[in-house]
Amino acid sequence: MAPGATFVELTPAVESDAGGIFNTKRDGKALEALSDDIDAVNILKPSITTTGNSTEKGLYEESEFDKSKDKSQFRQYTTACDRVKNFYHEQHTKQTVAYNLQARNKFHSTTRARMSVWQAIEKLNTLIDESDPDTSLSQIEHLLQSAEAIRRDGKPRWMQLTGLIHDLGKLLYFFDAQGQWDVVGDTFPVGCAFDERIIYGRESFKSNPDFGHEVFDNGLGIYFPGIGLDNVMISWGHDEYLYHVVKDQSTLPDEALAMIRYHSFYPWHNAGAYEELMNEKDREMLRAVRAFNPYDLYSKSDDLPKVEELKAYYEELIDEYFPEKIINW
Repeated sequence: MAPGATFVELTPAVESDAGGIFNTKRDGKALEALSDDIDAVNILKPSITTTGNSTEKGLYEESEFDKSKDKSQFRQYTTACDRVKNFYHEQHTKQTVAYNLQARNKFHSTTRARMSVWQAIEKLNTLIDESDPDTSLSQIEHLLQSAEAIRRDGKPRWMQLTGLIHDLGKLLYFFDAQGQWDVVGDTFPVGCAFDERIIYGRESFKSNPDFGHEVFDNGLGIYFPGIGLDNVMISWGHDEYLYHVVKDQSTLPDEALAMIRYHSFYPWHNAGAYEELMNEKDREMLRAVRAFNPYDLYSKSDDLPKVEELKAYYEELIDEYFPEKIINW
């Protein structure tokens, strides 16, 4: 255990009749509304089609689907509502080294449910039913929308699948998460100094027990230069949870794992923080995350993907990269 770490009690989930452990009392609609606010939800609504592109393009070729979108309207945190500011105050207070050690220990010692990836998508859709205040899309349609944007741009099949599953970690909210603060929101390393480039800056961490800690908030803290982000604790949430689910149970490439793990790590991929921790692999993964980011932020619209028409295609993709159809969540 890291020096000075003290633990808090995790909230237990409850048994469900769906073959897993789900806290069905959690308000999925509230979680998704907050998640949309965090993603700066003046979402533009262009007219797009759902026709796939059969010619596969390179990972780093410029995305086509979002060229006409005014991206200045996204991530407008300076004018964020009080709900978002209050959320980040709570997140920045509670995301400690101690909590992150305990959350990882609980993850590795517990199987919350056993189901296929498509079943997990349907379960998330059920738990967050009709929860997006900005579009008429259900959760499953939003996941398909991200995947289809990648597909239309002719990006690799594994990247299409990554678009489909990248937010599946929100299931964590209905398992053993403490609240919304350890599920959604921008992520950052714990165990080293809180960087000014994290949303709302260092001052927003003043109530965190690790703030000012002689080790945890001092330079690189418990890490060393070039340690590599694989060896760094990123604040626990839906990105980190899904990354740990997928990395040992799929054949998705490292680029896909990076897209899943770091897509909310804006201080790194958007603001250039924490470069001292990076190794050569991370520099290539940074390119991959930046290539994925437009499909994460800018793919929402009110055009409805036809779930039943697309299901067979994506189930084939899932089978291609998940050798075991039933996986541990």
